Amino acid sequence: MHILVIEDEIGIANFLRDGLQEESFAVDVALDGKKGLSLALENDYDIILLDWMIPAISGIEVLRQLRKNNIVTPVIFLTAKDALSDTIFGLESGANDYIKKPFHFEELLARIRVQLRTSNSETNVLKFGDIELDLDTHQVKRKGDIIVLTQKEFQLLEYLIRNKGKVCTRTRIIEHVWDIHFESDTSVIDVYINFLRKKLDDGGGKSFIQTIRGVGYLIREEE
Repeated sequence: MHILVIEDEIGIANFLRDGLQEESFAVDVALDGKKGLSLALENDYDIILLDWMIPAISGIEVLRQLRKNNIVTPVIFLTAKDALSDTIFGLESGANDYIKKPFHFEELLARIRVQLRTSNSETNVLKFGDIELDLDTHQVKRKGDIIVLTQKEFQLLEYLIRNKGKVCTRTRIIEHVWDIHFESDTSVIDVYINFLRKKLDDGGGKSFIQTIRGVGYLIREEE
């Protein structure tokens, strides 16, 4: 899962990045509204944490531009403003939720998970064929049998299942799963794809993960 944090206070931005990465999210950080808007328009995020009072372009204007460009990514405002009128104004401008500073990280995390569940219209269990991923316990089952995966294997499988039917390019995989946003050796992806195949393939000869040579990987339901 990929989160964009738009926050000009470096200490808070770093705190959010570190905490979210520990929870297995990939995180981009922008320290002003102009950079944040640019990132949000160029990339696909699962959720955006947006400070209200940021330089260059205000949080409200960033939000307006996102909605104007038909970007429906859930947005949670982070702000020191505490007047009821501000809360209403932020929500009416297109925000999905609103949390006041200072806040407990656990509360923010709970709000993020609510928005992710709502936006994906899903339970906390992802399914692909006879494979089930429990997003709360990080438990994976196939045909009812528990399959033990490492954290990175789980993240890779989650990303593939969320994008089933689409070709997942190597660039997008390295960005979303490994949080690397520069030219890098992507051979580590092949290693982890092999790990998943060994643990999850049913032995029928055909892997559920298809290799699209020169591009990336694809999983899709059998027709």
